[in-house]
Amino acid sequence: MRIPPFYRLRAVQQFIAGMALGGVISWCVFLYIYGDWQETYSKELKQQEERIKDLEKEKDIWQNDYRELNKKNEELLIVQDIKIKINVNQKYELDSFSIYEVEEAIKEDINPLLKMDIDTAFKSSDWVKKVIENRTHKINDKRYQLKVKEIVFYTTLSIQLELQLANN
Repeated sequence: MRIPPFYRLRAVQQFIAGMALGGVISWCVFLYIYGDWQETYSKELKQQEERIKDLEKEKDIWQNDYRELNKKNEELLIVQDIKIKINVNQKYELDSFSIYEVEEAIKEDINPLLKMDIDTAFKSSDWVKKVIENRTHKINDKRYQLKVKEIVFYTTLSIQLELQLANN
């Protein structure tokens, strides 16, 4: 079997040349459109990258400001409440109302610490110890003194005390 010699016909040659020329033109159009599309999206990507960098810088600035404000606010926290806990030895056999009265008396003595910033309250911890330990309390015709075991300074001032018989 033999292929007919169509390549010699002028119409077939024009058709093949038209297909080749059409292929080249369509390839050029495709490259132009694809290149234009790539360029557009490359610019958009670059703009988005710059925007992301700007937003990250802005976010870092806000976070740093927020951290600094938190540090300042922590420094300026104030004592809002005072909690006193007295540990009583069982050999003294004291009722809970008497212990409550002593706790309230101590709260009255150290009441100036309320609404004071924590730093200042902490600096006056020696004063708090002296106020508590130097005072004697009369419960059921006996004199008792308190010894400070633990003081925790935060928005709530927590004081752990131990009740002892007075030496007088």
